Amino acid sequence: MRYILIFTLLFATFVQSQEQEVVISIDTLSQKVYMLTGRGGNIGIYIGEEKVFMIDDQFAPLSNKIKVAIKTLTNKPITYLVNTHMHGDHTGGNVNFNTETTTLVAQDNVRKRLMQKGLANVKANKLSQQDYEKTLPEITYSEDLTFYDGDETIMAFHVHNAHTDGDTMIYFVNENILHMGDTYFSGRYPYIDLNSGGSLNGYIAAHKKALLVIDENTKIIPGHGRPSKKSELETYVIMLEDIRASIQQEINGKKSLDQVKNNSGLTVKYDTTHGNGYINPEKMREQVYKSLTKK
Repeated sequence: MRYILIFTLLFATFVQSQEQEVVISIDTLSQKVYMLTGRGGNIGIYIGEEKVFMIDDQFAPLSNKIKVAIKTLTNKPITYLVNTHMHGDHTGGNVNFNTETTTLVAQDNVRKRLMQKGLANVKANKLSQQDYEKTLPEITYSEDLTFYDGDETIMAFHVHNAHTDGDTMIYFVNENILHMGDTYFSGRYPYIDLNSGGSLNGYIAAHKKALLVIDENTKIIPGHGRPSKKSELETYVIMLEDIRASIQQEINGKKSLDQVKNNSGLTVKYDTTHGNGYINPEKMREQVYKSLTKK
């Protein structure tokens, strides 16, 4: 028991130290839209005429740093905070940002999954009932939701079974900026959460839907990675379709999961440029195989 306590204290100290080292950096994408990077998913900030529209909020311990970074841009209140999906590196700060002036918004399935996780944490005494309620989106939608701010139209639209089953993309029409959440990992292989409704085919379909909306001048905020553009997203789709075809051929040839995982030739063309993130080449081949064979 003593060793467990020591390990717990050391782990907590390590996590706290890591969070203290995190720096929130800001990319200016236009006079009104910014991308904030820290630890976790990229945050989008739109500064409107009287209020701020925020996308995702990373982890709870970073909330104060994120608020300070936003204050360097504007003193206007955050009126809406949209979660692009349910993962903790995009929703962990909900409890700290959910105030009387800020309304949380997400696709229907995000609230359902946050409820399921939150209730389990409340039961295990890892989360208070009050904090649990503050983690939940207060407005949800099935397919599309539109916000208006002066002349700006902000379109939030659901893409099905891509990274998860509750993914949202947000497009700022006049600013011509698209936040794709984790349906796009710029410059690295994607993480497709198969256990939360994600799929490779849905992921590719989400990219193609985004390509129908944007043009050559659109700036893209990915869920992870640096700001991107249409030509890079088009190249990314080609990569995913190429890998899908290669692994589908192996599946048709009755190759096993282990055989595909260990066959580096299936992704070798892209491993140097995209295989250095959380999803390494072997994990990429594994998740594609599992997605294509999942019933």
